[in-house]
Amino acid sequence: MRRMPAICLAVAAAPALAEPPSGAALFRQHCATCHGLAARGNGPMAPVLTVEMPDLTLIAAQNGGPFPLAEVIAVIDGRTELAAHGGPMPIYGFSLRGAAVVLTAPDSAEIRTSAEIAAIAAWLASVQR
Repeated sequence: MRRMPAICLAVAAAPALAEPPSGAALFRQHCATCHGLAARGNGPMAPVLTVEMPDLTLIAAQNGGPFPLAEVIAVIDGRTELAAHGGPMPIYGFSLRGAAVVLTAPDSAEIRTSAEIAAIAAWLASVQR
């Protein structure tokens, strides 16, 4: 009988399965200060920056229609540097180093990144106009 409570305690103390990260929440936490809550380039820091913040909801339109998933991920994770960021992007990149995921780009290429960065990119793809 003494073993039963110990087993129940072990089951109750087992970690819950992790929820996938929310791209919208991660964007709000890491990007909205400059890019705005709706990703339109109007964050509270935008007026004091030396470079105009782009409207990230127009990425697909500016790319001729398709959302360039691999290129967006490369900018977010720092593989593609932007002069406006003063170096690798994001400046909070150290905090977006979660579990690795592999995505398939529209051209069937593999894209390796963190689950957090993939979630932000997926959210950005969902808000294109």
